[in-house]
Amino acid sequence: MSSVDFTQFPRAGFMRRLGAWIYDALLAAAVYMVAGAIGFGLFAVFAKVGLVDMGDHQHLIDVQQSSFFYSAIIYAWNIFWVVYFFLFFWSRSGQTLGMKAWRLRLQHFDGSLISKKTGLKRILPALGGLGSLWVLFQWKQKLSLQDRLTETEVVVLSLTANKAKI
Repeated sequence: MSSVDFTQFPRAGFMRRLGAWIYDALLAAAVYMVAGAIGFGLFAVFAKVGLVDMGDHQHLIDVQQSSFFYSAIIYAWNIFWVVYFFLFFWSRSGQTLGMKAWRLRLQHFDGSLISKKTGLKRILPALGGLGSLWVLFQWKQKLSLQDRLTETEVVVLSLTANKAKI
């Protein structure tokens, strides 16, 4: 357990959050692509063993694109892994890789880490970062929409605290 008092740090403003969001958006895109490659590979294996009917199609991508069911499964798989990326880092250290680079930490008001359940509650109101626009309208409190709804905050860590093993 860390000896850092995380309640002492100031809340993050919009620009710092935006910097971390851009960094994490690139990482999330990479996670999405890797998950997509693995998911489509599994789809190909399922087709090879006969679990996916090729019908009149010659190419597997045509089978996937012509089927709402197959497309929904593949896209849900990809989105699951992107969501898991955020939940894993938020609940483990309070920092995604982008947040670490910008010295940000997600936490409850008492400085404790959030749970995966709280992280899930943050995902939808975040709306791909749009929930953070709320910080611009509530600039004194520096709380995003997802912060307000989940009683959490994003704080700016000192260099020392950011390097600490959490």
